[in-house]
Amino acid sequence: MKIFTLVLTVIGIGLVIFNATKLNFEALFTGESQTALITIVAALCAIILLQILRISKKIEKLDNKR
Repeated sequence: MKIFTLVLTVIGIGLVIFNATKLNFEALFTGESQTALITIVAALCAIILLQILRISKKIEKLDNKR
């Protein structure tokens, strides 16, 4: 599970970086920039959810040791 979340996190970071290059700061909410912004927000949400999953698995593992 750790490798799975790590791989998906790296893919999410790659998506954020790729879409950051597509942004046009003069017209941020039109055309391709709008799509890039939506994708950046979605990738960041996915990264946050993966980290929450990873932390919850660590807590579950510690709880089972007790």
